Amino acid sequence: MKEAPHEHRLGAKADSPDAFGVAVLTVSTGVAAGEHPDGGSPPIVDAVQGWGIRVEHQDVVPDDVDAISAALRSWAADPRVDLILTTGGTGLSPTDVTPEATQEVCERHAPGIAEYLRARGLAATPFAALSRGACGISQGTLIINLPGSPSGVRDGLEALAPIITHTLEIVTGRPLPPAD
Repeated sequence: MKEAPHEHRLGAKADSPDAFGVAVLTVSTGVAAGEHPDGGSPPIVDAVQGWGIRVEHQDVVPDDVDAISAALRSWAADPRVDLILTTGGTGLSPTDVTPEATQEVCERHAPGIAEYLRARGLAATPFAALSRGACGISQGTLIINLPGSPSGVRDGLEALAPIITHTLEIVTGRPLPPAD
């Protein structure tokens, strides 16, 4: 299989001050209350660290538009955060409000990324069609909603791997140096 553009730069200069920074937000009332384990954020943290992206923030909030929006706004304003990945709250349940909070916070929407993630997820399960995850840009920070299920997160991360470096270079205007 042909290497995707910029894929060789995953993991480039992970300890460099030029490395991209990420914040990871788990959206789940049950996880926030300590009733359920967080199955979404551990694979995200592992993947982004493997990509050479520094984890700047990690938190859990309940399924509440105001709580989600507040976290997204706060992290988007942090100059160390170039990417926010959320996990959870993207389905059809009345309490799934992560896409609404994301759309409320973003000045520019990136529907192609959300469509791409759903399309890639459909290769693994028809349930990917139930995701309403959104993507967009707030204050120069890319926000991407991933599902809450560990398998949905894994599928989303596999889809993002070949495009994330180039996408962040475009959004931030900061090209990464090639990996050594």
